[in-house]
Amino acid sequence: MCGIAGWIDWKKDLSEENRLLKQMTDAIRHRGPDAEGFWLDGHAALGHRRLIVIDPDGGKQPMLYKDSANDVALTYNGEIYNYRELKEELASLGHQFDTESDTEVLLHAYLQWQEQCVDHLNGIFAFAIWDKNKQRLMLGRDHLGVKPLFYCKRGGQIIFGSEIKALFAHPDVKAELDEEGLSEVFGLGPMRTPGKAIFKDIEEVRAGHYMIFSKEGQQTKQYWKLVSKEHTDDVDTTVKTIQSLLEDTVSRQLISDKPLVSMLSGGLDSSGLTAMAGKEYKENGKTLATYSIDFVNNDEDFKEDFLRRDLDEPWVKKVSEYVGTDHTSVVFPAEKLVENLLIPMKARDLPGVGEIETSLYLLFKEMKKNATVALSGESADEVFSGYPWFHQEKFLDADVFPWLLNIGGIGKVLKKELREKLDIPAYQKMKYQEALDELPVLEGEDETEAKQRRMSYMFITRFLPFMLDRKDRSSMMTGFEVRVPFCDYRLVEYLWNIPSSMKNIDDIEKGILRRAFADYLPEDVLYRRKSAYPSTKDDAYLKGVTDWMIKILDDPEAPIQSLIDAEVVRYIAEGKSDMPDTSVRGLFDYLIQVNGWLEEYGIKVHI
Repeated sequence: MCGIAGWIDWKKDLSEENRLLKQMTDAIRHRGPDAEGFWLDGHAALGHRRLIVIDPDGGKQPMLYKDSANDVALTYNGEIYNYRELKEELASLGHQFDTESDTEVLLHAYLQWQEQCVDHLNGIFAFAIWDKNKQRLMLGRDHLGVKPLFYCKRGGQIIFGSEIKALFAHPDVKAELDEEGLSEVFGLGPMRTPGKAIFKDIEEVRAGHYMIFSKEGQQTKQYWKLVSKEHTDDVDTTVKTIQSLLEDTVSRQLISDKPLVSMLSGGLDSSGLTAMAGKEYKENGKTLATYSIDFVNNDEDFKEDFLRRDLDEPWVKKVSEYVGTDHTSVVFPAEKLVENLLIPMKARDLPGVGEIETSLYLLFKEMKKNATVALSGESADEVFSGYPWFHQEKFLDADVFPWLLNIGGIGKVLKKELREKLDIPAYQKMKYQEALDELPVLEGEDETEAKQRRMSYMFITRFLPFMLDRKDRSSMMTGFEVRVPFCDYRLVEYLWNIPSSMKNIDDIEKGILRRAFADYLPEDVLYRRKSAYPSTKDDAYLKGVTDWMIKILDDPEAPIQSLIDAEVVRYIAEGKSDMPDTSVRGLFDYLIQVNGWLEEYGIKVHI
């Protein structure tokens, strides 16, 4: 895993722009603390920050290739999980290799297949390829968008980077926010419209897409998408197929020249992956290390809520002992979560979900002390339809994104004139309709299954990107790579067409996955009900963010004052509203981050 940055300017010679290129890569140094690399030539400047995972000596970037017919430079972030098979295929076609890195395989894949190289890749990736002979830049991103890639067009320039902060290190890119950006922040936040980076004139290469930029213009191509068709496999075949895909995916994602560990919550998803990985480790005479997160006094403070049914730690211990892992439970006090609240915002360059994101960052920071890579159960609920939203009619019948029914009240605290101007409810419905218009329907599907397919599409294309953003920035902020086996595009393609009745077989969410993990987990773990990522219930956290919010309200210079109705927010902060504590925490988490974001980035708001 790494960080990339650079720019193309067809009107200017960039050969002497080393200092500026270094500024851009320094801004994302955390993504690649092990090494840096620069390549400047004519109209192109490519930079790289490296986190060494595979082939320490041979994977240096930017990587170049030149012969009588080609002159190509690559800067790349990610892992190509099928690079060994690709290397054999390319070698059979006459390609010669000097390293053991997947970077060189990607470079030769481009030489062989040009932009169609993406059709041959299984992995998580974001890359930039400058083809000097063709005078064109290719930006490519993996199927599900696990790895980020942002860009900005400025006159004759294309400026790009793994994170938005890399773009801001270029003097021609400014932190500005217009009405659309405000609507995203207060209407969809912390989710966002695919391709939108919130900031004015900054965009993101969409998942499953590549882009070609040349002097003549730009082309955008979607190389992968979900295709709806009838699922013809019976239950037993479906279970075996899922199990086989997961076994293959986990095995591929265990490849690393650096220490690898697994996240373990005691829930179905992480427990199943841990059991698969632990079995392979044991067969090779090794012991898998695992990590979980907990909070001080959580035994006493825990309360069941919409997403969390019970405590994780007893289940974590059970799975660790069953699989035979070397387990570490990382425990944080509520005060530490408040102290570090703004760090994930700085990692994402955007406001996020506060406490949950903060605890994830702190967990990765601890894991980084002993490892460089981890497996995560992230995204299973999106692709297996596991969330509670999938199982209640009020969410299935909603005409907006279902999660907004739980967290959609942020826009209500805006100033009255701004609320009227932005019309957040209309914006939310418009964005929901945009997603509906993309939905690949299956003709003849009954109403129940059609609703489930619609819900699944919303979560895979709108909710999952936020989860992957959270995971990527929180981990890479600490120079730590997290892999997500449930995002293997082959698995997602297969699951997309499995009827919800089969996904939820045995009258339990993700029943089909439970059957697929039956050879790996004890029955009580296998049939533990869904419980979301843990959250502290300590009243000290609510008090901490409330006190912080009041300080912001008391500061007339606080940038968020120009956007929110301070009287309404103060009324909530003084405990006079009937808003539940969990909602108050979520609201203040977010507003504190928005204020810090406006301040940190010096954002100019155009309204």
